[in-house]
Amino acid sequence: MKIFTVSEAKKKNSIISEEDFNSEYQESINNPESFWQKKAEETLDWFSNWGEVAISDMETGEVAWFKTGKLNACFNCVDRHLENHANKTAIIWEGDDPNDNKEISFQELHKNVCQFANLLKSRNIKKGDRVCIYMPMIPEAAYAMLACARIGAIHSVVFGGFSIESLKDRILDSDCSAVITANEGIRGGKLIPLKNNVDEALKDCPNVHSVIVVNRTHSALINKNEVDVDYYQDIENFDADCPCEEMNAEDPLFILYTSGSTGKPKGVLHTTGGYLLGAALSHKYIFNLKEDSIYWCTADVGWVTGHTYIVYGPLANASTTLIFEGIPTFPDVSRFWNVIDKHQVNIFYTAPTAIRALMAHGNEPLQSSSRDSLEVLGTVGEPINPEAWEWYYHEVGKGKCPIVDTWWQTETGSIMISGLAGFSDQKPGCAGKPFLGINPALVDEEGNEIEGL
Repeated sequence: MKIFTVSEAKKKNSIISEEDFNSEYQESINNPESFWQKKAEETLDWFSNWGEVAISDMETGEVAWFKTGKLNACFNCVDRHLENHANKTAIIWEGDDPNDNKEISFQELHKNVCQFANLLKSRNIKKGDRVCIYMPMIPEAAYAMLACARIGAIHSVVFGGFSIESLKDRILDSDCSAVITANEGIRGGKLIPLKNNVDEALKDCPNVHSVIVVNRTHSALINKNEVDVDYYQDIENFDADCPCEEMNAEDPLFILYTSGSTGKPKGVLHTTGGYLLGAALSHKYIFNLKEDSIYWCTADVGWVTGHTYIVYGPLANASTTLIFEGIPTFPDVSRFWNVIDKHQVNIFYTAPTAIRALMAHGNEPLQSSSRDSLEVLGTVGEPINPEAWEWYYHEVGKGKCPIVDTWWQTETGSIMISGLAGFSDQKPGCAGKPFLGINPALVDEEGNEIEGL
């Protein structure tokens, strides 16, 4: 099997050396309490400390991290960066139309999130309430997630491509009291009837008292009643300051449903402290994140990849994250590559399905871009076959960008197995080694560990 190595020059530019990471890994396995205590203190800002680092009972499945410690995810993603990074770009938004884009600084992000949080509070949404977010990939989707986190409401993001029935099931299962949506979405030049879908779903959801609608298009779909709220009409009426709710580390941050491919969708609940630490630390180490990195994960916030590696991980690290509304083939199959050049993207994280679809068009669509800004490539969502891996490495990255092939799932919240872009050898089709704190094992149907030869 072929092995691709990171150049010595790149290794010298790694944010952590292989030797130091291996030492940290061993510490995370052998002395997890002291290791995670230190990482939690270094990585996140806390309002008050915890009693015990971790409490776990694998027989009952009960696990708690930093119990009684207090923090707020929005504070860690926005407020704490204002002193040193207020004018730094937090979000680059690239619309479905290549001419439609904007940059949002951390200062602007703070204003928008606070106003959104105050809007939610005006609708009597409070700590512990569940809020469904059914949105296109526009900045307001991130504002909505962070606004919920700011006031302690639990968001449940539903992918904007899901059906009325799927939306209804998720609203009912988590007993949401509010829905945040757009009048319509735009993907590949086509309109997505989000508000109409919400209206149909809510016929069977009697506990929803508020529907906040962001007008993405000119279609007038907001009803004149006590339920619908016109976001753009009302948002400037709200103060640009909103205090962060102090959350226990084990307070819920969000609910996210698996796709339901094996039956009824299953809601996964992630709490605040442990999740945010995993998101921030894995994003920083695995992608070899630098202070000036421009980072683009092509996922949708309707999936866990979008939660962890578009919103919470990058913003916790004060990184610039790109949010993309469109699809890789609109207006042509060069779209991804042209966006990379346009915004000088350094780190690019996408799915093998997209890579294979673009590879099928050959190399000609690559000719309109240089992609010289790229430093790291990543894959997520499924195994990548060696043929697609090599095309991605040689043609997209021009043989100079390490690929991190990441393995994890909705239930884990962040990456569990992956190489590190700064130094790891790469084998096409192989994910790599376990991340900090992960001690993987294979078990048989009875739960007995299988020993390798």
